[in-house]
Amino acid sequence: MIVVTGATGGLGGATVEHLLRRVPADEIGVSVRDTGRARHLADRGVRVRQGSYEDPAALRDSFAGADQVLLVSGNDPAADLVGLHRNAVEAAVAAGVRRVVYTSQQGAVPGNPYRPSDLHIATEAILGDSEVAWTALRNGAYGPLDQVLGPWQRTGVIAKPQDGPVPYTDRDDIAEATAAVLAGDRRLDGPVNLTAPTAVTFDDLARTASDLTGRTVERVVLDDDQWIADQIATGVPEQTARLMLTYYQAARAGYFAEPGPLLAELLGREPRTVTDRLAARPAA
Repeated sequence: MIVVTGATGGLGGATVEHLLRRVPADEIGVSVRDTGRARHLADRGVRVRQGSYEDPAALRDSFAGADQVLLVSGNDPAADLVGLHRNAVEAAVAAGVRRVVYTSQQGAVPGNPYRPSDLHIATEAILGDSEVAWTALRNGAYGPLDQVLGPWQRTGVIAKPQDGPVPYTDRDDIAEATAAVLAGDRRLDGPVNLTAPTAVTFDDLARTASDLTGRTVERVVLDDDQWIADQIATGVPEQTARLMLTYYQAARAGYFAEPGPLLAELLGREPRTVTDRLAARPAA
């Protein structure tokens, strides 16, 4: 049995959908905070059990009988995410799980200024010290491009701090590859990168958007402090803005610059590029 945590979220839910195309539903379980939100999966034969990282006993029950667990990383900046992930790893060990697959982040290495990197480094260390086999999928940035680029379609401008090359990756490609790791015969140990094949900058994206729309999309580099002030002026909490700034700092320092071939190998095809994704809605 394969048990997926976070199965009512974006990445976890998409991974379950891809698993259902690969293995029988009765070989899939989900561990979710609210079982009512997973009723659509139960109706299709998936085992649904309540479990949250805050409740180790419930986690052990939700992981019971599992050969593998997909541990989807938490994203609440106010929570002790390292401690919560430790709960999940210990629950997997106690339940007799043979392998934990963890959703990590590209560039999860010491020195990366992007603050969530510390969370992933610490969780990978917990896995390394545990009694279970593990795989850390260091996923490329897979947020929606509208979120990444801002309102460029309305303004004709990509106005962001100085960046660097990033292999922006399609979330559904990540989910499909994650399902392939869980359901396939290929053994992957330790950290591996799952990214789109090409790293691009905002300058590249502005040129691509211009070509697709037939109008000039300008790239404007904002001073870090000015960008923080602009974000606060629009209602973004200062702490959130400063956290996001560390992402741009990491990109410009090259921490996300290296794409890898594994995603394409797992998919058996070329992953979607940013051009593909922008072309799908250039005039939206």
